[in-house]
Amino acid sequence: MTTSNPVAEDTVDDLPPGTTPYYARMHKWIKRAVLVCLVALVVEGAFTLPFMAVYYGYPTLSLTEICSELLKVRYSDDTLECKFPYPPLGPPEGAEGKDTAQDQWGIQPTPKYHRIGFRELVRIHDERVARQGH
Repeated sequence: MTTSNPVAEDTVDDLPPGTTPYYARMHKWIKRAVLVCLVALVVEGAFTLPFMAVYYGYPTLSLTEICSELLKVRYSDDTLECKFPYPPLGPPEGAEGKDTAQDQWGIQPTPKYHRIGFRELVRIHDERVARQGH
């Protein structure tokens, strides 16, 4: 009495390298699951930036102004500005402001800036412009 193989002998040559007939079905489902996860990550990334931009105040502030305000809050330095277009051989983004950050550095750094709320960057930006206008 012979036992039948789940994959026919003639399809063994069609399997990808490194896949045995016993694990062929499992590999097929793993490939499908990985493809679904990759598509989900791309879709999530496509929707994250627009929603974050609106959260921080996009229609009122441009994306460059939002970037500059986030740098100013993060590094506690009102002189920092995002550069667009960024110089190809320039320092890493935010490296110039790291000295002014009031964070507690260590194995797990603790930020000392407050959490930015919905469209709070607009208020912070308007207050900064008003202070600089005097």
